[in-house]
Amino acid sequence: MDRIASFSVDHNKLLRGLYISRKQTVNDVTVTTLDIRMKKPNVEEVMSTGTIHTIEHIGATYLRNDKAWADRIVYFGPMGCRTGFYLVVFGDYDSQDLLPLMKDTFKFIAEFEGDIPGASAVECGNYTDMDLTGAKKEADKFFKEILISATKENLIYPE
Repeated sequence: MDRIASFSVDHNKLLRGLYISRKQTVNDVTVTTLDIRMKKPNVEEVMSTGTIHTIEHIGATYLRNDKAWADRIVYFGPMGCRTGFYLVVFGDYDSQDLLPLMKDTFKFIAEFEGDIPGASAVECGNYTDMDLTGAKKEADKFFKEILISATKENLIYPE
């Protein structure tokens, strides 16, 4: 099998940030995949399943309700390594284009109050594995430490 693009990135050099992982065009429609790297790979402790699951529920709900972006959102979900998320959107974007949306999303998660969207047995296959406190803490840290002052090193994959 051919090696996929995300495995070609040197994770030892990768910082926390927003990176364009992939662009694919089919029938004149471009789909952009954003690598939302919240943890420095193989250095920082990964997020717990409850934390990452909660970020997924709140983040996906927020993004699919954003008036400007809702129709362009294809997918928001966690990486298997639990160091971040992928956002897949219709359109040809770079990291800088998606930075304002990610700021709004992670600020919303950090400040979220109330019932976690979709956290019931009817709506979710593992609804008891949620950690709102952990999700808010991780979202706030990523928002304040990375998204507010993102630099080129946080927006373009390292060579």
